Amino acid sequence: MPETPITVEALTEPTAEDAEAFALLVTHLSAARPPDLAELRDLVSSSPMTVFVARLAGEIVGTLSLATFAIPTGRRAWIEDVVVDPTHRGKGVASQLVEAALQLAAETGCRTVDLTSRPSRLDANRLYEQLGFIRRETNVYRISLES
Repeated sequence: MPETPITVEALTEPTAEDAEAFALLVTHLSAARPPDLAELRDLVSSSPMTVFVARLAGEIVGTLSLATFAIPTGRRAWIEDVVVDPTHRGKGVASQLVEAALQLAAETGCRTVDLTSRPSRLDANRLYEQLGFIRRETNVYRISLES
């Protein structure tokens, strides 16, 4: 019996089931509170943002967010929040998500696509390098604006 294919698509009209899937996935990525349905709908309707989902038999098993934007040095893109359900890792889900994001970035005229990954995420870092990403010599700074 052939294995069910994984499909990748831009999420455009999230359902309550999609929001539940995001709630589970986000726990594997961050301690941040996952978006509720209204927040997820707001996110996918944001013009600089594309939220990709990977589905297996109709259920979301992975996600990636791509932000595209114009700055004085050209059009750029940034990948954030790549996460795959642990039971589906190692099956090419993240690769398919990243490749879909890279294709959209290229189609929309982006010159570069950036992402960050914690050094402790060895498999993720290896994947990004296999997909052609090059580690940059830069510092990444963050300031938290939350109280």
